Order: sequence, then C-alpha cells, then structure tokens
Amino acid sequence: MVGMHRLRNDRLADPLLTGCSVCCKSSWNQLQDLCRLAKLSCPALGVSKRNLYDFEVEYLCDYKKIREQEYYLVKWRGYPDSESTWEPRQNLKCVRILKQFHKDLERELLRRHHRSKTPRHLDPSLANYLVQKAKQRRALRRWEQELNAKRSHLGRITVENEVDLDGPPRAFVYINEYRVGEGITLNQVAVGCECQDCLWAPTGGCCPGASLHKFAYNDQGQVRLRAGLPIYECNSRCRCGYDCPNRVVQKGIRYDLCIFRTDDGRGWGVRTLEKIRKNSFVMEYVGEIITSEEAERRGQIYDRQGATYLFDLDYVEDVYTVDAAYYGNISHFVNHSCDPNLQVYNVFIDNLDERLPRIAFFATKTIRAGEELTFDYNMQVDPVDMESTRMDSNFGLAGLPGSPKKRVRIECKCGTESCRKYLF
Repeated sequence: MVGMHRLRNDRLADPLLTGCSVCCKSSWNQLQDLCRLAKLSCPALGVSKRNLYDFEVEYLCDYKKIREQEYYLVKWRGYPDSESTWEPRQNLKCVRILKQFHKDLERELLRRHHRSKTPRHLDPSLANYLVQKAKQRRALRRWEQELNAKRSHLGRITVENEVDLDGPPRAFVYINEYRVGEGITLNQVAVGCECQDCLWAPTGGCCPGASLHKFAYNDQGQVRLRAGLPIYECNSRCRCGYDCPNRVVQKGIRYDLCIFRTDDGRGWGVRTLEKIRKNSFVMEYVGEIITSEEAERRGQIYDRQGATYLFDLDYVEDVYTVDAAYYGNISHFVNHSCDPNLQVYNVFIDNLDERLPRIAFFATKTIRAGEELTFDYNMQVDPVDMESTRMDSNFGLAGLPGSPKKRVRIECKCGTESCRKYLF
C-alpha cells in the first residue's frame, strides 16, 4: 500500500506547501514502525502514547524447551534482528504464527530425520531454515496481495509454496490484457450488433453471423463449438449489455485460482480452488504482442535459458506472437500436459484482425477443486468442417531457429499415461 504524507504548516514545513500531498513509497505499516522506533506518536497513523510501545510478532526464529517451559526467539515487526528476544509461550498471542511455525518445523523434521517429534533445542541449520521459510512466506503473501491488487477479474489469486524456499519471480509484471509491442496496431471494431436478445433472437446472426460463423455459447456460457472454430463475441459497439450471453471471455477469470510450487520439478503451476464445469471458460493467455521477427530474436535467448513463454498467433498467418515471459497473467504459470484439461480457442471481440486473435482456454472436462490446470504446449487442431481454419498453438516454439521452426527436444514431466516423453 502506498501512503500519502500530508505536509503541515509548522516550523519544519514551508508555508507555501501547506496542505500539499506527495506520494510516499513506504507502506502504512512501515510508517507506523518508524514512529515507534523514534518513539514518536502520530494521530494520523494511529500511533498514540497508549499503543506506542505495542509490539507485533513478525515471525518466530527459534525454539527451545527448558524444563517444561517453551520459549521462542521472536523477530519483532519494525525492529532489527539484533532486537529479537526470547519469549515464553504464554507471552505470545500470535496463534496463527505459532501454528505455522510448528507446521513448518514438523514438516522439515520429517524430511530430515523421518520423525516429527519436536526436540528441546533446534540445531542452527534447522533454525535458519525456519527463518528463511518465514521470510519466504511473507514475501509470497506480499506478492499475492500485489497480484490481487492488479487483477481486474472476479476470481481471486492465492500463492502457495510448501516444496522449497523459492520466492516470487523476480521479473514478472501482472497484466490483464494484451500489451501491444512496438510497431503493432490493434484496430478497434467499427460496428456492433443490434440484437435485443443475442442468443434467442439474433439480428442478422449477431456478431458471429456477421462474420459467417456460429454462435459460440449455450445459455450457461459453455462453449458449444468444436475446437478449431473461432469465437466471435459481442463488442463495445453492440447494443446488448454486460449480461449478454455472447460476452464470456471478456468478463475475465471468474474462478479462484492458486499459483503453487510443484513437487516434481515442474516449477510453478496453477490449480483451481473451485469446481469448473466442462466447456467453461477458464482464462486467457495474456502477454506482450510482438512480431515474428522479434519472437525469433527472443526465442533464441529463451532457448539458451531453457524456458520460453512464446505463443504463436497463427490462426491464419504466422505474423505475430504473444510473449508472456515478463508481462502476463496467471496463465504464465500453467504447465504443459500431454493429457490436458484446457483447450485453446481463438476469440475475436473488439479487434477483428484474424492475425491477432485472443487466446482463450476452456475446460475439456469437469475439473475438480484442487486439480491442476494444464494445456498442451504443442496442441494442434485440424479442420472439422469447411468453416474451420487449421489452428496450431505451437506454444514455446516461436522464435526457435530454422524454417520451419526447429523443435528442441525438451523432456516432458507431465507424468500422464499418454505422455509423449518430449514436449516438442
């Protein structure tokens, strides 16, 4: 949270700046901590003489048991490590932090010694691990808050890592819509439908009919087109409103999802916290739109790094690519599977340029709460009738040298019965 510092007309403030406000890069909690460290009360920050000497536990660093009394080494919020103190358990009112400390301790004891009984004293390496775990958890909570502050969709995002000490990605910016790269223009649609009821009484076939395509959804918002056929939704110039049944993808992610650390070496993954019905929209693949030439340049760099987030927009022409390596949404973290539960569809809403579709994922089956979301990085859909154009997602292949694109042999770790053993 970014605070605001209001200058007052006192001996330290310029009278000309009275009432002026400037942005402060410190959070509200950090400003409160500074007041307490300086032993200054501040009514605007809620720090008074009554609560000036209140102390809050930031995390627990160590544990010991003397006779039958339990003690914890406490890192106090707003104070340096040198100010940490040993406190008896009865002095601590932080039930949640205590429970999490012992949960982390028991899990690590099982991993190291195959037993969960808490010793009377912790060895230094174990205590250090618990400190690192506490710091990581705080960093992940801050990242989770940042993600939810930036999202424009209904579905909330949670973050979880119970596998290792990795924290948030260092170079990732959450966005909700395509970020247009240099030299690329998105042309807004010029006309919209005049329907009173787009599903049951479409005028001129509504937006799909105007593009000589079929209506994509049923009355529950589930896609009823075969994979490979395009989806044309109503746009900003249509007479229909937000509740129109032909507005599904544009409403954004509606399910609560969790970014979690996988325990089989696949890095981060995404799982749903809610049941998702078959054929329901789940998320878009969002990133920076770049030219194929720029994708080739970046792809060679990503290839040397052993990771890529390039998705070819080759619905009709292989001209543009979406790069979600730095700018992206939660789809950035979705893993590959040779037996995926998500299917790619090309969607057109306010931009009808067939070289620049929006990439939407729909559920191929009912997905249970807690199940990981996956799509096939090398998904190919052949024409199902004369209206369909061949669609080839070629995720991760964009920019690799060669013509046609050279397929790098990357081992697949999806673990499904139908695993092809290699991603590409």
